[in-house]
Amino acid sequence: METASKKFFITHDIMKSAILGAFKKFNPVYMIKNPVMFVVEIGFIFVLLLTVFPTMFDSEAGGEERLYNAIVAFVLFITILFANFAESIAEGRGKAQVQTLKKTKTVTQACVLLPDGSEVMKQAEELTKGDIVLVQAGEVIPNDGEVIEGIATVDESAITGESAPVVKERGGDFSSVTGGTTVTSDWLKIEITSLPGESFLDKMITLIEGASRKKTPNEIALNTLLVSLTIIFLLVVVTLYPMTTYLNLHISIATLIA
Repeated sequence: METASKKFFITHDIMKSAILGAFKKFNPVYMIKNPVMFVVEIGFIFVLLLTVFPTMFDSEAGGEERLYNAIVAFVLFITILFANFAESIAEGRGKAQVQTLKKTKTVTQACVLLPDGSEVMKQAEELTKGDIVLVQAGEVIPNDGEVIEGIATVDESAITGESAPVVKERGGDFSSVTGGTTVTSDWLKIEITSLPGESFLDKMITLIEGASRKKTPNEIALNTLLVSLTIIFLLVVVTLYPMTTYLNLHISIATLIA
């Protein structure tokens, strides 16, 4: 499972989407949602202008100042790009996971046992509450349900991340099964207990597709701290320039921004 996860992480499509997304996120309308990185972007744009027009604020600035400004602008650009790239990678993996979950629902077939003893094959998304399905070793459990007959081990790593198979049998705490998990031995008769669109897989897809989520108290506190420190640093930078000018000390604007 570890090797599969690594391959999934470096999928070509995810990398391509992440690179494009990293550049798209340079849009100030998006960046303003992250005050800290928005300030970094403003600093980058400002230093970039100083690189193109080094004499904008200092008529004595020369080639060395332009080179220094370009280096500072490059460092700020890489900082923003890396932050956007990391965020885009996470979003890309989320979208890929949604597609995998949706594929599980549409591809998985179930052997439904009818009251007269006959069997019929149905798509997992066609199952309704109360259907009885037979799942044998190597097959994917099509939907959430309760074991009514049989005993088998079930690989739940796709859902819980736990690599060791879990024994499932009728009664007790281990009778419930989740759609998308795989029976690894023997067989199980399962009664479907979830309504269409209300299974664990459906809830996972909805959760991942929902781009926004509520921040935890720790995240809110950390974000508040970072914003406060950014404001303090901005005040320091703004006051340093007139002070150095008054004391006849030369400090470039790019240095203050850096």
